Amino acid sequence: MNGLEGNWLPVAFMGVMGLAMLFYAVLDGYDLGVGILIGYASDKNKDIMIASIGPFWDANETWLVLGVGILLTAFPMAQGIILTALYLPVTIMLCGLILRGVAFDFRAKAKAQYKRFWDNTFHAGSIIAAFAQGFMLGQYIVGFNYGVAGTLFSLLIGSCLLAGYALIGACWLILKTEGELQKQAIRWARAALWGTALGVIIVSIATPLVSERIFTKWFSFPNILLLMPIPAVTGALFLGMELLLRRLPRAGDRWCWLPFAITVAIYVMCFQGMAYSFFPYIVPDKLTIWQAASAPEALGMIFIGAVIVLPAILCYTFFSYRVFRGKVRELRYD
Repeated sequence: MNGLEGNWLPVAFMGVMGLAMLFYAVLDGYDLGVGILIGYASDKNKDIMIASIGPFWDANETWLVLGVGILLTAFPMAQGIILTALYLPVTIMLCGLILRGVAFDFRAKAKAQYKRFWDNTFHAGSIIAAFAQGFMLGQYIVGFNYGVAGTLFSLLIGSCLLAGYALIGACWLILKTEGELQKQAIRWARAALWGTALGVIIVSIATPLVSERIFTKWFSFPNILLLMPIPAVTGALFLGMELLLRRLPRAGDRWCWLPFAITVAIYVMCFQGMAYSFFPYIVPDKLTIWQAASAPEALGMIFIGAVIVLPAILCYTFFSYRVFRGKVRELRYD
């Protein structure tokens, strides 16, 4: 394999890993959000909320497996540093995901007196997993600094990510439900919107401050002018979402899809900003993707597997969402 191939393969794998994490944040983000919100719903609405994510939630975690799998195989040096630094929050996240999985299955067959316990367990598991992911994001931004300032920042980002997942979860419910629950979801979305905006603002301020390299990338001329559309469009999306939520629900439910689409656009804009900030480093300011990558021969073999696996996951995802499109129906376990 020639040098050109060895240079572009790490970039390709970084792109696929980033795409997997973005898909995970959107797809598993909304079902984590529904789990966060279920603790504030009436017993009558909890079954509807579970039914709205039932066909999708387990498969959504495939994107996390794909992203971490690429990190392990394509960037083993980075994997050693990142997962060692994040060992505790990763363990906590996995405990939360396990609680969610157990609760989701057990509530289906539990007797009436135990159903609330499993609902609360699903709610708690969702909060634990989401908060741990936000904490890990905060630690990544500050370069795995477990000092007082770094830990407080990470705890704050964990709280803001809870709001971000609650926002996209509420928007999913606006899309998939009707009547009383849809109106409640609109109220939830409005409450979560500005907590999400706070998180975006804090990350946008902190990221260039913790790295002189990132500060220069954003604020040197003419970069500052070329990059201005990212914060401008993101701010406009938040404002547009607030104005839209004030006017929902509309007659005929014509715009029920739009809050979810806007939230996805916000996620994409934030991802763009972070990708630009950290590239080409996979461990912030310490290890580039080329330094962390496996040997070109190994990347070539992994690439063949990725070419097979990624389209299969995309096709399955598209097929499942097409089959179960439309408003949620009554939850049944026949």
